[in-house]
Amino acid sequence: MISLKNITLRRGTKVLLDQVSTTINPGESVGLVGRNGAGKSSLFALLNGSISEDGGDFFIPPQWRMAQVAQHMPETDESATRFVLDGDTRLAELNAKLAAAEASGDGMEIAQAYVDLADAGAHDAESRAQALILGLGFKVSELDHPVNSFSGGWRMRLQLARALMAPSDLLLLDEPTNHLDLDALVWLEAWLKRYSGTMIVISHDREFLDAITNVTLQIQGGQINRYGGNYSRFEELRAQQLELQAASFAKQQEKMAHLQKFIDRFKAKASKAKQAQSRVKQLERMEKIGPVLAEAEFTFEFKEPANLPNPMLAITDASFGYEDEDGRQTTILRGVNRSVLAGQRIGILGANGQGKSTLVKTIAREMKALAGTVTEGKGLNIGYFAQQELDVLRPNENPLEHMARLARELGAAAPAASREQDLRNWLGTFNFSGDMVKQSVGSMSGGEKARLVLAMIVWQRPNLLLLDEPTNHLDLATREALAIALNDFDGTVMLVSHDRHLLRAVCEDFWMVGRGVVGPFDGDLDDYQRYLLDESKRLREEARNAEQQPAVQTPVDLTPNTPLAPAAQAPEAPKIETFTDAVADPKEARRLAAAARQQLAEKTKPFKKELEQIDKTLPKLNVQRSALEEKLATPGLSGGDIVEAGKQLSAVNAEIEQLEERWLELSEQVESISAQV
Repeated sequence: MISLKNITLRRGTKVLLDQVSTTINPGESVGLVGRNGAGKSSLFALLNGSISEDGGDFFIPPQWRMAQVAQHMPETDESATRFVLDGDTRLAELNAKLAAAEASGDGMEIAQAYVDLADAGAHDAESRAQALILGLGFKVSELDHPVNSFSGGWRMRLQLARALMAPSDLLLLDEPTNHLDLDALVWLEAWLKRYSGTMIVISHDREFLDAITNVTLQIQGGQINRYGGNYSRFEELRAQQLELQAASFAKQQEKMAHLQKFIDRFKAKASKAKQAQSRVKQLERMEKIGPVLAEAEFTFEFKEPANLPNPMLAITDASFGYEDEDGRQTTILRGVNRSVLAGQRIGILGANGQGKSTLVKTIAREMKALAGTVTEGKGLNIGYFAQQELDVLRPNENPLEHMARLARELGAAAPAASREQDLRNWLGTFNFSGDMVKQSVGSMSGGEKARLVLAMIVWQRPNLLLLDEPTNHLDLATREALAIALNDFDGTVMLVSHDRHLLRAVCEDFWMVGRGVVGPFDGDLDDYQRYLLDESKRLREEARNAEQQPAVQTPVDLTPNTPLAPAAQAPEAPKIETFTDAVADPKEARRLAAAARQQLAEKTKPFKKELEQIDKTLPKLNVQRSALEEKLATPGLSGGDIVEAGKQLSAVNAEIEQLEERWLELSEQVESISAQV
């Protein structure tokens, strides 16, 4: 187990942990909670050996393998699959051992290396790595893309997949959900529930903590308090504890007042002096119960909008997407017909990459509709919180300068007084008080930057709030304050978020964005979560069963490191005419649907025929590989036979790898064709 005895941790002159003691037992899933700056990340640094304790005794079993998400941005041209696969350091060591043995021609070493690789799960390592990548929201077509081709958030997802790929007895996760959409979060939650080792998680997502943890450690005031149960249970126990402490404190204060009253009354009387002195000693010996000092909660509220147009906006026969520098248009959403009414609370759902942010950006006037119309109500005033909003803050400016610049840009349209003292007072309501209003934004935490963006949005008194993942850098208390403020807001809210607690607390209606369309979602978040789990399961099985369902045009005699022949490259997917979903005549609609199905069957036929052909080839290769592995494990095999069997096994493995790559290419083509119909 992990043991902390009288541990003291300092950062500079600040004492983060003051002689704390606690234990973490093998197999426990621990949620580590506390305010930003309380010392959660410093405790992680102690556990992973980055820092040492300033006092006390710290023990972690030396044989435990530890995995955690690297915080640096990966810079490599390796494919996504290879990058994640390399997270299994045991496999990397064994592959290096095999390569050295093959180079030296040592038959016994080669045989032992193959046996060790089999024990380490080398036979399905690639499919496991790809299942992790797909579960975290990547597409099948992106499995072989270079890591450097992805944006920062996606590369951090690959870092998470790499950490999950590593065999571990202790898994440390610091805000693992920050870069995830709801579909990836639901998949990660299901994966972590199956993790058999000891896990410690820092997160500000209460539903995520509820789902995966069974112990909660709270860091507060330099102490660690241990609670059995998940985050909701912790809140219940904590509330009971505070209530008991408040009652005990009140009772003790009453008793102390009674004793002091007796002392004050009789200390001067000779006949009562002995009793008075006895009560003085009793008062001195009494162990004082501290008052309940609740941490100051952060609260704010949206000002009443100047007006509430109804409808806020109307979208008619619109197509949304983007246009590149050459003027070529890429349509992501088409046939959008939706209205947004005053006072609505709309949660926007959809798997990653389906167009949620495209929809929000178009409504926010960041992008233009490619077709159709977006009609805004008179006096529409949009407050837009973008995922990248924190990146556009000016790091060399302070909060007061940001507010002053915003006031200048709005000029006469500014909804509130904009004198420096007015702006200082406003920032104070968002916990930017004293010298903080002059602190450079670049030196602030992510949570402080998010509060500044909220302060700037709220100050403008919008009547339509477009919030795209607003909680990524907010702690639990600030998330709760946001939920309360949104519920009290008189205007309209459109929210994209992976925080299910916020969605449940705020939204009454849900829109589903997927397969190129936008429509109402008939169900609640539990229904949507089941849908996402089914989709993730399908993708995982697709990757896991690659050995049973790979595809090539014809069996090819491949030797190790032979490049895929040009004839086996996937042909370009043919373009298919698409049909609109909105057809007034039901018979015509059925006719068009039948035509689309027929067209799909014709276009995918050669791909499926190829898949069927390879379905017959791969089982034979798998049988051949198993026979060779069994042969290599046979005692007493001569050195020459071992070398020959090793070479044959390498060739078979290379051929299977080529077939798996081909299968992925063909699957992408079938998926692409199906998506166009």
